[in-house]
Amino acid sequence: MADPVLRALGHPTRLRMLSLMWSGPLSAAALSAELGISHGLASQHLRTLDRAGLVELVEVRAKRGGRERLYRTVKGSPLSDRTDASPLLTEALVNNLHQRLAMRLPGSEMVVTDAELWVEPEVWLEYRKRLHDLTHELHEHSKPPRTPGTTPIGATLMAFEMAPRTLPGTGPEGLGSY
Repeated sequence: MADPVLRALGHPTRLRMLSLMWSGPLSAAALSAELGISHGLASQHLRTLDRAGLVELVEVRAKRGGRERLYRTVKGSPLSDRTDASPLLTEALVNNLHQRLAMRLPGSEMVVTDAELWVEPEVWLEYRKRLHDLTHELHEHSKPPRTPGTTPIGATLMAFEMAPRTLPGTGPEGLGSY
């Protein structure tokens, strides 16, 4: 059976929900409005995230004769701490990147990087930690959706060690591998 955390993270809507709830608690109704999905679907996704331990219930309050439940993302880095990048999670990240690019403010500045590099292991470890720390810091500065004076941003980052490949005809000694 699949890892419940990985399974929960493997859906683009649930990834967006985790991002939205990072800076403060939201209800299924608020998530539904922000994401443009039905209240029932938002509730279903919240239950999946809750079962996986990725969100926590922080408040239940009376609202129009019913009860409104507010959830927030459990602090930590479930994505950054993953040592496995399943095709499901990778596809969810790619899907969110496509959605966020469609929402990009025309003419706004952005940072774009694509790299296939060879570095010493200690350099990779240091940069991986720095990338993790930068994304954590950005999360810590986030505010609830639509907070006055804030700007929505999209950020997707995946950096990983690749397996070296040997070029055809170069032999097992690894010369010519890339």
